[in-house]
Amino acid sequence: MASLKKDTAYYHLPGLFEFYELYRVFLPLFYEHREYFYDWCDIGSIYGAPADCLWGGGRVGFGDHDSAEILALLREYGISARLTFSNSLLREEHLSDRKCNDLCALFEEGGDQRNGVIVHSDLLLAYLKQQYPGFYFVSSTTKVLTDFEDLRGEIDREDFRYVVPDFRLNKAFAQWDTLTGWQRDKVEFLCNECCWFGCRDRKRCYEAVSRKNLGESGGEHHCAAPDAEGGYLFSKAMANPGFIGTDAIKNVYLPMGFSQFKIEGRGLGSALILEFLLYYMTKPGYQLHVREKIYLDNMLDLF
Repeated sequence: MASLKKDTAYYHLPGLFEFYELYRVFLPLFYEHREYFYDWCDIGSIYGAPADCLWGGGRVGFGDHDSAEILALLREYGISARLTFSNSLLREEHLSDRKCNDLCALFEEGGDQRNGVIVHSDLLLAYLKQQYPGFYFVSSTTKVLTDFEDLRGEIDREDFRYVVPDFRLNKAFAQWDTLTGWQRDKVEFLCNECCWFGCRDRKRCYEAVSRKNLGESGGEHHCAAPDAEGGYLFSKAMANPGFIGTDAIKNVYLPMGFSQFKIEGRGLGSALILEFLLYYMTKPGYQLHVREKIYLDNMLDLF
């Protein structure tokens, strides 16, 4: 990424492999019509992993778009690509996986724009640092670091450029105030999590996804949240105590010295991803313009 501006919010967007067709239309719109979008925000990266990716974790990958085309698109706009390799259950024998290594070889040499890897496993981290030193690394929220001192220790690790805390620490302002400037630079807040704030099974949920990606049995994880059957709803995420909205980003977090914000949504549909892009990045008076450029025309029928 080019030199960062302190008064700018950098969004890390979901769906590197899943939503190529959306970003193929949205990115030129974002950079050619900046008047549509807030001048205090920019794109820090787009993250994701292909379907059936052994090292994947956090959410099961759904995308299968051509990796070279994806890389070319992001290179055109100088956007960092991040491979989501946050599987927490990797063993030594998994490190030789051909598909994952081929992806690393391709994305490590992705041009002038440095790319990254979101990682959980220290075993994988050590392997990637040795084999693919061109990457930067992001500590995954799948570690579920809910104790602030544990999180502080993670931030202090030189291995990571960024660390994504558990969303339940988002409003721990008294603790955030204790961080130094360089520590704040490394914090990447997860903004729009819909998970139940009182969940105690979050780590087990991620482990179930990791196990599934490895093709191992162990049973499905059944969410015990009171309203789990409703699935992801942006309106529900907005009501979450950990939700970070645009007003808070601009008027609270940026003045505090925090500039990195992650938007989740890899396992969702592109229509909902567009709603995130509209809400977090697009001026209200231009949201219709963006919809019209992307999909809305006078012959569109919803039903």
